[in-house]
Amino acid sequence: MAELDADLGHIIPSSVLAPFWAKLVVGFVSLVCFARSYDGDFVFDDSEAIINNKVAGVVGRADLLGALFFLLSFLGYCKAFRESNKEGTHSTFWVLLSILLGAVAMLCKEQGITVLGLNAVFDILVIGKLNVLEMVQKVLHKDKSLENLGTLRNGGLLFRMTLLASGGAGVLYMRWKIMGTGPPAFTEVDNPASFADSMLIRAINYNYYYSLNAWLLLCPWWLCFDWSMGCIPLIKSAGDWRVIALAALWFCLIGLICQALCSEDSHKRRILTLGLGFLIIPFLPASNLFFRVGFVVAERVLYLPSAGYCMLLTFGFGALSKHTKKKKLIATVVLGILFINMLRCMIRSGEWRNEEQLFRSALSVCPLNAKVHYNVGKNLADKGNQTAAIRYYREAVRLNPKYVHAMNNLGNILKERNELQEAEELLSLAVQIQPDFAAAWMNLGIVQNSLKRFEAAEQSYRTAIKHRRKYPDCYYNLGRLYADLNRHVDALNAWRNATVLKPEHSLAWNNMIILLDNTGNLAQAEAVGREALELIPNDHSLMFSLANVLGKSQKYKESEALFLKAIKAHPNAASYHGNLAVLYHRWGHLDLAKKHYEISLQLDPTASGTKENYGLLRRKLEQKQKKDV
Repeated sequence: MAELDADLGHIIPSSVLAPFWAKLVVGFVSLVCFARSYDGDFVFDDSEAIINNKVAGVVGRADLLGALFFLLSFLGYCKAFRESNKEGTHSTFWVLLSILLGAVAMLCKEQGITVLGLNAVFDILVIGKLNVLEMVQKVLHKDKSLENLGTLRNGGLLFRMTLLASGGAGVLYMRWKIMGTGPPAFTEVDNPASFADSMLIRAINYNYYYSLNAWLLLCPWWLCFDWSMGCIPLIKSAGDWRVIALAALWFCLIGLICQALCSEDSHKRRILTLGLGFLIIPFLPASNLFFRVGFVVAERVLYLPSAGYCMLLTFGFGALSKHTKKKKLIATVVLGILFINMLRCMIRSGEWRNEEQLFRSALSVCPLNAKVHYNVGKNLADKGNQTAAIRYYREAVRLNPKYVHAMNNLGNILKERNELQEAEELLSLAVQIQPDFAAAWMNLGIVQNSLKRFEAAEQSYRTAIKHRRKYPDCYYNLGRLYADLNRHVDALNAWRNATVLKPEHSLAWNNMIILLDNTGNLAQAEAVGREALELIPNDHSLMFSLANVLGKSQKYKESEALFLKAIKAHPNAASYHGNLAVLYHRWGHLDLAKKHYEISLQLDPTASGTKENYGLLRRKLEQKQKKDV
């Protein structure tokens, strides 16, 4: 057992530093690398994964959790041999625990299942010390002894492989029961190579993507939050100079694999095998070999393979130091690489502080990526810079003429700027490209309504609701259309549908109250207003609308209380003070009416109705003063 422990110690070497100091150094370096973004905003996918996600925000840590349980599973498998009583045997408990941890890793991130394959390779080639070259030679020479094949049956290897295979099959079956038979459906913009007609073109581009991933491990300088939508143009012929990258990748990989499997130095074989296993096996689910994936390059899938890259790099420098006297130079180079990568990590961490920095950092890396321009434009639009946002949205549409989300957002801005004709053209094109795009149908309806094309607007709203049945905002806009057409019952029904689907839809509640008020249905307006305030008790606009209704119903005290509460919540609303003044005017509290008329006019001197009412009050007060005299 002592011999086995020592043997594993060479394969998975412990740190030079004492465990406490090693953990302290690694922890400190990690803190320094990511310190710039700890107080940053939630950006990009964080909005859906964390902010708007109701199941749990832990989904945003899928890669980290998957890697954690992946490594725990592998270490557990190693522990199975350390816990055994003699060399060549294992602890079944630790093998089973390793399989369980692999299942947990897969539940966090699909690529976690690959740890079972890594464990199998580790067991056969590293623990079992299988010499592939020797075995191949025996097979070729028809050597009947085939001693290495006997090794495969020793020490319970067949039993462990059976456990790993059964565990993997069980985990995959569980995944199939939970999520269905296959991966989600992806579009050409997500992974254009997988939609190429020629198998040769697909193979060339897949291999080019592998070379790009390898380059990101070697030199992580060009990083982007998204690599889709034309970020990496397809290689369409063997004459493209980029095929050199494929040749370089496979030249290096084949060389390493040959050394890992065929080197006469067993120690070298085992370390290279483990490093290549960590590098290649976790990457397989992202390779497009087994199923189409939804990305071209995704830096997150390199998180686990980077462990293998670090092993190979460390072994390479170690081997180099044994064959040269310039050990200090090699140590300096290693420290330099660590420092440069640490600096790069700090810079990248700063770029993730907020969306503006993140999106703009991608412009220099992927200027052909329509999604990058779309996200920069969206960020600018959210900040109110519509002119700049339009420029980026237009570029996104130019780069990808079928980018319906960019068309929709651009159409929205043009609608707000009253450039209705172009807005209608863009939104019409968006729904032609994607007929089930409910948001674009709704926005098209809003534009058509503004152009007084009421029948077309109603049809667009109805189509939006057909494709998204639970669409409160669309019901709200449909109600506005019916109100403009004096179809009051239809308007009320539409707004009621909006509030059923979204009880906190303040605008729909308000419009119902105002419409019922304007049509003289004060009792119904009051009932709706009270219902709305029960659901949204702190909404000052609802307080204001209900206060108006109560005032007309001569419920002055209750109306006054709601007006004052609304003013406390929103003290600079001129209409709130103006309407409270009208209430006091009717109620006979003329001094209080004068006070709030004056406040209202200070906040909005152009309000003609308030000016007229204030003039009437002043004349009434003057007449009263003369009568008193």
